[in-house]
Amino acid sequence: MADSLFQFEQDFADTLHCVPMGVRLKLDTCGIKLSLAQWNQLDRAERQQLMALPCDNAATVATYRDYLAGLIDQHQSGPVKTLAVDSQPPWAQTDEIPPAVQQRAEELGSPLTADQWQALTPLQRFALIKLSRPSHENHNFLPALQEFGLCGSSDE
Repeated sequence: MADSLFQFEQDFADTLHCVPMGVRLKLDTCGIKLSLAQWNQLDRAERQQLMALPCDNAATVATYRDYLAGLIDQHQSGPVKTLAVDSQPPWAQTDEIPPAVQQRAEELGSPLTADQWQALTPLQRFALIKLSRPSHENHNFLPALQEFGLCGSSDE
């Protein structure tokens, strides 16, 4: 669910000092790049609103984009930076596990099956894709796999 945090994100639940995966998905969906500095200029209520607002059809995407652009302007945190919106993003694709995700899962001894990938929600697939990027600190990749029921816990 995009209006709540994953368990692996709970370390910043009190302050919301990092951009949650649910909001990151919405940013990619509406085509706005929001820096961590811009995120941290927002007050907690605004951050929670960005978590809660829907962004899943043309009308709500436009509303979300306008609301976010207004916040960026209101906080004078620089120009609104736009991104190209992928009409077929990899997290919406259930027929193939992205190679970077599979490689990272294999490195951790938990290769994914097609059935497992298909059973994930788009937000879960999005999180694994983002967490598997080479440029990302992927210390949360294993906790995400565990949370999504894709491997055993680290206690096993």
